[in-house]
This record gives sequence, structure tokens and C-alpha cells, in this order.
Amino acid sequence: MEAGTSRQPEGLFVGLCTLDVIQLVEHVPAPDEKLTAREQTVAAGGPAANAAVTFAHLGGAAGLLTAIGAHPLALAITADLDRAGVTVSDLASRSTDPPAVSSIMVTASSGQRAVASTNATGHRLAPPRNLDALVAACDIVQLDGHHMELATATARAARAAGRHTVLDAGSWKPGTQNLLPWIDVAVCSADFRPPGTRSPTDTLRFLQQHGVAWTAVTRGERPIVWAGPDSGGTVEVPTVPVVADTLGAGDILHGALTHHLAAQRQLTAQGFVQALHAAALVASRACASFGTRAWMR
Repeated sequence: MEAGTSRQPEGLFVGLCTLDVIQLVEHVPAPDEKLTAREQTVAAGGPAANAAVTFAHLGGAAGLLTAIGAHPLALAITADLDRAGVTVSDLASRSTDPPAVSSIMVTASSGQRAVASTNATGHRLAPPRNLDALVAACDIVQLDGHHMELATATARAARAAGRHTVLDAGSWKPGTQNLLPWIDVAVCSADFRPPGTRSPTDTLRFLQQHGVAWTAVTRGERPIVWAGPDSGGTVEVPTVPVVADTLGAGDILHGALTHHLAAQRQLTAQGFVQALHAAALVASRACASFGTRAWMR
């Protein structure tokens, strides 16, 4: 399928899916302290899943390639993704083990979060037989670096099929160096530190030296720093009057960014900056409400 048409963009999201149990608290409890949460929400989570939900909410057709399983807790994940309009390809559909669960506490006064999760440690996912068909059916592929063998195979397939690839680089993971040559766009958090780097400028230079043409580093409320093949600069982040919750803001930014990039036949500096600006607007709106779904209402 060709990108750049007026039809609904189609995105394939590859990576982590968790069950997020999110509680709003006055403060993170001390050892042996018990707290009563002010509010609670349960939803599918993980960078790839949250980005896919965002992509679908913005009007795209989102597919998610991940591991969820058949454990009773998995029903909450699949139900939430179904409500969000995300089509799931579950590569662990026969597994009876519990899915990855993220236990999250959000501090009411600051919106900061504390997270504990097993992430993708419970599954080693091999590429599915229909991987080429899944890639061919989409306009753009986003990967979060979890399930690295699957991510690298998908990125290679996307390059062969002429589909743009976007990396949500939250942290440096084993195997990331093998994934980078197949990535077109990498947008990183400030916590993403490739070997030998100490600053956003170092990170952008490292990524470009490893074959990534379009790069950016997000820094919370500070301007996004970006670089392309022949230019670079910053993108201002909208001010959020009251930050309620920063959980998932980066995931939401990546989903919105991928949605805006999906319509671009050829990546340009102007198009990249416009996509970053639009994505920052969406992520800032999400920070004004508790949880990862309330902003959509």
C-alpha cells in the first residue's frame, strides 16, 4: 500500500504490551507503609501498545505485534485494546503464564510516576510466518526495542518493502546496535544513552553514524532536539498548566508522531518538524489527566 493518500493510514506497532495497574497516590510509600490510593485505572500498557492506541484514536488503523497470552489477566489487556480499535497479533496466544504487569504509582502533586514491571523478560518471540504480509499491509512500522529479535526482523522486512521505520528509544537495550541500521526515524528519551554518549548532541550524532537519518531527543518540558541529514534544531513543547500524570507521555508522543509521518511519502526537515510539533501537542494534552486513556475523552 502507498503512503501519502487521503485514506486511513495503517501502522504496525511491534513490541511490549503489559497490563498497567495505575494508582494515584499522595506520595510513594515508605517501607512497610500502606496507602489508600485516591484513584485507580487499569489498561493495556507498554510503549508499543500505548502508541498503537494513540494512532488508532487519531484516525489510523493500528496493528500490534506483541506477546499477551491466554492467562485470565490477559483478558483485560485484549478487551482494552479491542475497545481502542487496535488489531492484535499475539505471538504468545497459547501461553498460560501471566502477562507482564506494570505496577505504577503516580504522585498527585507532581504527576511523576514510579514503575515496576517485568517488561518483555518472559517471552522470546520469533518472527511470525506472515511477517512480510503484515509489513506489506501497513504504511509505517514503529518499534520500541523490546522483543529485539522480532523488532530487528520486522525492521529488515520494512526496509525491504519500502516502509518507513520509527524507533521509540526509551533506553539502550542489548541488541539495539543491530536494530539501528534498519531504522529511518529514532526519537529517544533523555534516558537513552548509547555507549560513549553523555548529551543529546552525542546521542543524535551516534544514531546518525549508525545509519538513522532522522533523530530527536525528548527532554520532558524542555524543547525537543532534532537532527536530519542536512539540518537540525529544536521544537518547543507546549506548556501544561497543571501536570496530572506523565505516565505514557512518551508512548503517546510516538504514536502521534507515527500517525503524522505515515502520510509522508518522503521525509523532509519541514515534515519532520511538523510531525514532532503535532506529537508534542498530543503528549502535552495527555499529561493534563490521570492515566493513559482519560485524555482521549
